[in-house]
Amino acid sequence: MNSLTTWRRYLTTRVSEDDGDVPGWVLITLMTAGLVVLIWSLAGPALSQIFEQAIARVSGM
Repeated sequence: MNSLTTWRRYLTTRVSEDDGDVPGWVLITLMTAGLVVLIWSLAGPALSQIFEQAIARVSGM
């Protein structure tokens, strides 16, 4: 048996066994979105204030 046949058999087996992990990726996506919302709600006002101060300094107001 040559290496091409072995490689083809390996790939065929791996593709047929790999069903994916959709629920895991959905969970990771939802957790990431939740963390972004949490961090934004905590840091949003402070970041807005810093941004407004920086714009005021640049514009000379």
